[in-house]
Amino acid sequence: MSRIGKLPIAILDKAEVTIDGQSVTVKGPKGELNKSFDNSVTIEQVENTIVVQPNGDSRHSRAMFGTVRSIINSMVIGVVNGFSKQLLIKGVGFRATLQGDQLDLALGYSHPVVLTVPAGVQVTVADGTKISITGADKQVVGELAATIYSYFPAEPYKGKGVQIIGQYVRRKEGKKSA
Repeated sequence: MSRIGKLPIAILDKAEVTIDGQSVTVKGPKGELNKSFDNSVTIEQVENTIVVQPNGDSRHSRAMFGTVRSIINSMVIGVVNGFSKQLLIKGVGFRATLQGDQLDLALGYSHPVVLTVPAGVQVTVADGTKISITGADKQVVGELAATIYSYFPAEPYKGKGVQIIGQYVRRKEGKKSA
């Protein structure tokens, strides 16, 4: 049994949860999230908590048990508090600009990298080098941050590139001349 899966999910004061079979809808001040799950788990609302139980004793249902619980917990936290990621761009000529829902990144390539910001996610750019991504859906916020990071990850010698704030970038010593 999953230790995480056994824990009940506390429904926060500002969140409103609707369970319709295998579909869970959570509404709150930051937005509304809807997610459907397969029949390997049962989802029930007991008073002011949500309880997730595995259906049967199969390996798949036991594996999905803790995963479904974590996803629903992130949904409840996301619609009330939201999630955010901060990125920092380092390097000469490296910058970011936001034009409507298009994020334009100049990362040293011969062409600009243009990304469309998904619905439900807010992106702000400060000083051309600091990007802040906020939203209610943890998965979408993390995926957008990972996509931006993947275009030019911070390199270990000068630290040039995109860095997720809070992530450790291992620095290496450069070549020595004799």
